[in-house]
Amino acid sequence: MSLPQFKLLRPRSVEEAVESLATRLGAGGSPAQVPTPIRIIAGGTDLIPSMRQKLFEPEYVLDLRAIAELRGIRPQSDGGVEIGALTSLRAIERSDFLRQHYPVLTEAAATVASPVLRNMGTIGGNICLDTRCLWYNQSLTWRKGCGFCIKKDGDLCHVAPGGSKCWAVFSGDTPPALLCLNAEIEIVSTLGARRVALRDFYTGLGDDYRKLQPNELVTRVFLPASAAGYRGVYRKLRVRGSIDYPLAGVAVVMKRSNGHVADTRIGITAVNPAPLLVKGASELLAGKAVDQALAEAAGDLAAKVSKPLTTSALTPEYRREMIRVFTKRTVLAAAQMPDQN
Repeated sequence: MSLPQFKLLRPRSVEEAVESLATRLGAGGSPAQVPTPIRIIAGGTDLIPSMRQKLFEPEYVLDLRAIAELRGIRPQSDGGVEIGALTSLRAIERSDFLRQHYPVLTEAAATVASPVLRNMGTIGGNICLDTRCLWYNQSLTWRKGCGFCIKKDGDLCHVAPGGSKCWAVFSGDTPPALLCLNAEIEIVSTLGARRVALRDFYTGLGDDYRKLQPNELVTRVFLPASAAGYRGVYRKLRVRGSIDYPLAGVAVVMKRSNGHVADTRIGITAVNPAPLLVKGASELLAGKAVDQALAEAAGDLAAKVSKPLTTSALTPEYRREMIRVFTKRTVLAAAQMPDQN
């Protein structure tokens, strides 16, 4: 499948990038669900295949790779860390600082696709990853034969035909880890910068899945000092051991005191239109010593908020059960890890 024709823009600074967006969209942007004449490319591991499938046919592609200020892992004086949105997943995977202080993030990054794709893919791109569905991520000919769908060119969700909601799933690996770490992101436009908690970034809708206007850029990720030092584990289900997106993913961070759980957070991905924190996980485990029964209870809690539908080749029932199994395993694994410095 060939790429559609487009004009490539290569800004050298964030200011130049947002000015290019504003010029071609208007300073106010346009609603996120309306097709726009410009698309942003960071690593290109998701956008380029989608353009080949004719999911996007923009007039312009804004290539951010020349903006050096958007790369790098920068520890802060308060004990937190700032990560540029263009920092590669490979750099995050191999960062000694992140491995020591935020190990769940390095674990999650290390599971993304293959080493070649992690060299290209970026943390910002993974946060902004398009939602996926068996009926959406196909060629134009295939989608036309199915009558299209709500997310692209149609008015029917093939996953839930009786409803009006798009159920395409979010399948990024790093966002559930970032949610567990209370991450924030910086969003920039010509109107200025705003800082948003990652948990408030996603809408829970498959088609209009993030609170990011077409004239805005995600520029930085912030991890607070308060999240440093948590034990962290990430596990995912996928058909092949590399390349494939997760069909179910679980991130767990845990802090213990005197052999008991002081705090725990559980994040899940690939089973809902947005990555989610499992509500009640901290209360369930707080003050207790982790054993098989407690880990199973955490798995039951995570499975209850998992709502996988037929968006992939695997059955929803199997994916929900694997959320239960992986949550149990990750909680047990986190409890057995040595304390972080």
